[in-house]
Amino acid sequence: MPDKPTTDTVNMTAALRALPAVERLAARPELAHLPRTVAVAAARRAVDEARTALRRSGNGVAPPSPDALAARAAGFAAEADTPTLRRAVNATGVLLHTNLGRATLAPAAAAAVAAVAAGHAALEVDEETGGRGSRQAHVAHLLCELTGAEDALVVNNNAAATFLPVAAMAAGREVILSRGQLVEIGGQFRLPDVIRQAGAQLVEVGTTNRTRIGDYEAAVTERTAMLLRVHPSNYKIIGFAEEASLEEMVALGRQANIPVADDIGSGALVDLSPTA
Repeated sequence: MPDKPTTDTVNMTAALRALPAVERLAARPELAHLPRTVAVAAARRAVDEARTALRRSGNGVAPPSPDALAARAAGFAAEADTPTLRRAVNATGVLLHTNLGRATLAPAAAAAVAAVAAGHAALEVDEETGGRGSRQAHVAHLLCELTGAEDALVVNNNAAATFLPVAAMAAGREVILSRGQLVEIGGQFRLPDVIRQAGAQLVEVGTTNRTRIGDYEAAVTERTAMLLRVHPSNYKIIGFAEEASLEEMVALGRQANIPVADDIGSGALVDLSPTA
C-alpha cells in the first residue's frame, strides 16, 4: 500500500491549491484595466512567486491573501511599464563613459531632436523629388566636411565600421594588423573575429609591445588587400613600446598600392592631446 500522506504534505498541498488561478487574478480590479497580456503576465509572475515561496518555507506558512497577490501583481505590471532607459548621474570619473551614453547632447541639439521626434520627419525622403531618399544624407555631408573624405557612412559601432571596409575591400584576401592592436571592445567584439566574419584572413605582425613599419612591409604579398591600424582606446601599452605611425603606413600603402584603414576607436576627429 502507498504511504499515507503526512500532515505537512497535506497542509502544503492545501496552501498551494489556495492560490488563485492566473486568469482569476488577472481579472481583479487592480489588473483588469490593463491590456490582457500585461495583466496575465503580471498575475502569473505573482502566483509563481507565491508558489515558490510556499515550497521553500515548508509547512505552516499560509498563502498570501488575494488582495496581497493582486497588489503584488499590480506592482509587477507597473515595473514592466517603467522605461528601462532612464537618466543617470555620471560619478565614475570617466567623462565619456560608453555605458552611460558617452557625450551628452548640447541643449540646442536635444531640443532639435525633441522637436523632430514629436512628429513625422523626412527621414528617408528626397524633399525635392518626393521619392525615396537616404537617411545617411542628413550626416554624410557634415562628416565629409569635417574629415575631407569623399563620402561617409554612419553605422552602429566601431565593430561595424571596421567590418564594412574589410568586407568591401579585403574579402578573400589578407589584412595586416599589429599584434599590439588585436583589441576586444565593449560587447565582446574582437578584431580577429570581425576580420574573419568579414571574409578576410588576418596576418599578424610585430609583437604585443613593438611593431615597426618594417614588419608591415615584410608581410606584404600579392594577397595583401589592406593595412589596418586600430587604436587601442580601452587600454594602453607603455614602457618598452613602439608602433608604426599612420604616416608611415600611408606611405607604405601608396608605395605598394594597398589601401590603409584607420580605426580611430573613440570617434574623436581632432587631437585632444595636451600641448606644451
